[in-house]
Amino acid sequence: MIGQRYHHSTFNSPEVSTEGGQDVAPASESKKRSSKKPYGRSRARNTRVQAWSIDQFHVEPQEGKTRFHDLDLPDELMHGIADLGFEYCSPIQAQALPFTLDGQDVVGKAQTGTGKTAAFLLGIIDDLLCNPLEEERYAGEARALILAPTRELVLQIAEDAKLLCKYTGLQVHTLVGGMDYQKQQDKVAARLVDILVATPGRLLDFVSNDVVHLDQVEVLVIDEADRMLDMGFIPQVKRIVRATPAKSHRQTLFFSATFTYDVLMLAEQWTDKAVTVEIQPESVATDTVTQHIYLVSTEEKFALLYNLLQQEDVESLMVFANRRDECRRLHQMLLDHSLEAGLLSGEIAQNKRVRTLDKFKKGELKVLVATDVAGRGIHIDGISHVVNFTLPEEPEDYVHRIGRTGRAGNHGTSISFACEDDALRLEPIQKLLGMELKCEQPPEALLAEIPQVEYKSVRRSNSGGGNNNRRRRSNGGNRRRS
Repeated sequence: MIGQRYHHSTFNSPEVSTEGGQDVAPASESKKRSSKKPYGRSRARNTRVQAWSIDQFHVEPQEGKTRFHDLDLPDELMHGIADLGFEYCSPIQAQALPFTLDGQDVVGKAQTGTGKTAAFLLGIIDDLLCNPLEEERYAGEARALILAPTRELVLQIAEDAKLLCKYTGLQVHTLVGGMDYQKQQDKVAARLVDILVATPGRLLDFVSNDVVHLDQVEVLVIDEADRMLDMGFIPQVKRIVRATPAKSHRQTLFFSATFTYDVLMLAEQWTDKAVTVEIQPESVATDTVTQHIYLVSTEEKFALLYNLLQQEDVESLMVFANRRDECRRLHQMLLDHSLEAGLLSGEIAQNKRVRTLDKFKKGELKVLVATDVAGRGIHIDGISHVVNFTLPEEPEDYVHRIGRTGRAGNHGTSISFACEDDALRLEPIQKLLGMELKCEQPPEALLAEIPQVEYKSVRRSNSGGGNNNRRRRSNGGNRRRS
């Protein structure tokens, strides 16, 4: 069925689809959308949204806040927003959406937890609805492409897209490693590809096999660009970008948590007259996260963690360490103490990582040990505590770590263990946050003696490779199956 031509109406019937997706304006002489709304928008409203009206979704105007009502979004999209209970834009959404909705390129600096996913999804969905394609399309021909560095982030973005597109009839597809290739190919061949969310390695497999075609991409989103760089994916991303239309004939949305020199050079190469939007880290999670810095010795750290897990208010906990060998050792020590713990790192096979995440979400695991690369982009509501077993080497990673808790209106607690080796890392973190982090002695209860057990030796995972201390090698030797 590869390369088979289908008529658009065969797949996008007027019936409501629960396989929603995101995409943008049709590929034309210019990537910028016309100021005139085509008839397809009103037609979509009449055929798909008969039982719901925007009047059913009332949100009072508030000074200094942008309502989604203020953005003139299609009713089908507003219906999905109403179902999710979204009323006001986050800062990154309020700043970026006016430009993305206007078809302009955007380079955004924002951490996870700021709402940046919706900042690019809403623009894509709006443009796709306003500019429907009436001509025939090929199977595997993507209109919008979103690249993300990890499978977990791809699946999270796709899930958000489907919820927002619930009433639009748009189709969302995912391509990731660690899942059955043939099943993914069958899905691509069976339904039109409005929005494609993928990791670089698996996408290149599909492009090389002539299953997916990128020459008609209208909107390209590159998410977590700095993490792409850290994980060594940039050569793959460059090949993917070259397979899409020229930057003057597509809209490019480029997001990164940090603006290093290399990241800015990539943004300049891949965007066209982009607008830069920056959200400072002090606006991220700090209002809903109580932060503690406990001064402890290296030898006291595990006892502190063990006793913390015995506290009644600790419902679920993520603990971060800087190196994979530290995470392996810490995970094994928790298991030796009969604690239900999971491990996420770049050397763990994708299917095992997904099973571990599912168990953590269901409450079957109370604690999840993770490296920064593996933990980035994980969106799980209800994580009560985050522990920095070692303070991160990069200050931006601190913000990402504590952003795993205090989500969806809940309150969270971040606890960092600071020994002599960690002391020098505190100052850059405080400078980035623009606030002082008070160092304190841990409560005596958390330093109580713990049961003595015989610790088992930790064996290295067979799926990894390279030097444990090199973050750039954190995905092991299997680069293409990201």
